Amino acid sequence: MKDVSKRPYAWVPSLYLAEALPYVAVMVIATTMYKRLGLSNTDLALYTSWLYLPWVIKPFWSPFVAAFKTERWWVLTMQLLIGAGFAGIAFSLPTSFWLQGSLAFFWILAFASATHDIAADGLYILGLTTHDQSLYVGIRSTFYRIGNLLGQGLLVMLAGWLEKTQTIPLAWSITFLILAGLFLALWLWHGIALPKVDVPSRKPEGIVTDFWLALKTFFTKPHIVPALFFMLLFRFPEGQLVKIANPFLLDSVEAGGLALSTEAVGFVYGTIGIIGLTAGGLLGGWCVSRDGLKQWFWPMVLSISLPDLVYVYLASGSHPSLLMVNICVFIEQFGYGFGFTAYMLYLVYFSQGERSTAVFSICTAMQALGMMIPGMIAGWLADTLGYLNFFWWVALSCLVTFLVSSLIHIDPSYGRK
Repeated sequence: MKDVSKRPYAWVPSLYLAEALPYVAVMVIATTMYKRLGLSNTDLALYTSWLYLPWVIKPFWSPFVAAFKTERWWVLTMQLLIGAGFAGIAFSLPTSFWLQGSLAFFWILAFASATHDIAADGLYILGLTTHDQSLYVGIRSTFYRIGNLLGQGLLVMLAGWLEKTQTIPLAWSITFLILAGLFLALWLWHGIALPKVDVPSRKPEGIVTDFWLALKTFFTKPHIVPALFFMLLFRFPEGQLVKIANPFLLDSVEAGGLALSTEAVGFVYGTIGIIGLTAGGLLGGWCVSRDGLKQWFWPMVLSISLPDLVYVYLASGSHPSLLMVNICVFIEQFGYGFGFTAYMLYLVYFSQGERSTAVFSICTAMQALGMMIPGMIAGWLADTLGYLNFFWWVALSCLVTFLVSSLIHIDPSYGRK
């Protein structure tokens, strides 16, 4: 019997804030931090791209999470582990083995974050009535975005402010200690606020069978080959761009960068960029709900591709003002948010039918792999080609997006109200 005595407003917002922060730390903050600590683009892109791996393989262990403990137990345990991971990064940065130590804790953080995602989404379903699930879906999305703003924006800006009075390693160490303290507070709060849900016992052997059936369902779906190409390669340009955008903004003018301060990058990419991304996503959802995915598909493909050219302009040596940098990043992120709507809705569309939830989980793994692989080579390309030629290469890579987009089939009625 479900226990819904706990008020959803007491835990849904904080739960999805807690889901966003470690993901942002692993995917974005780590890149900015390593650039400020002196790592080459080749190294930082390779190391941080590997951190996508827990999300790539998440479908392989997600069926077992709830088989051994409750979703509530996993959420609380992972939040405590995430807090420990943040503290571990903080304490390793001022040491002589800062790179090895911080990467080890980032790996712990990545696996704990991916597991937390599984448990949090499961608790959302089990801990809420069907009515409340619909009622709070907007709230959970809003607080996930707030987590992105807090992580990519305010925390990076805080690190930049601290860099003015502290050494760079110490500035970032303090920032990660603040994150550790925040997660300790979230863990304590959720120990009180999260609902206790009784669920039927699930046998591991049955879960293994269900997982293999889900894999079989996924790989025997109609049009699986073009769908796989689309899932893996649609974001091939963006997978490269996202790893180099912040290093480019931070790097010196002599190296071809814009020489922005850490504070400025936190504002430009982590605040203005997130606002653009959110606005683009909201507009994309509204357009599809009105006219269907098919009608807006190619405008969205162009939207996620053409704005990449703003980085060609920024790297061209024209010495843009900070206002122009903000405008360019907003345009690129708005276009990405608008275009990404088509990608995510296609994953939902492809997952329809038998075992839709499990199939969608596999689709999201393909999505993570599609960001991991191009990200791994992006730093080497940027160091080899220079920023300007790298951004021209990213723009040329959009031809891959156009090609895989031309291969897929979408029902013209899909997505309309």
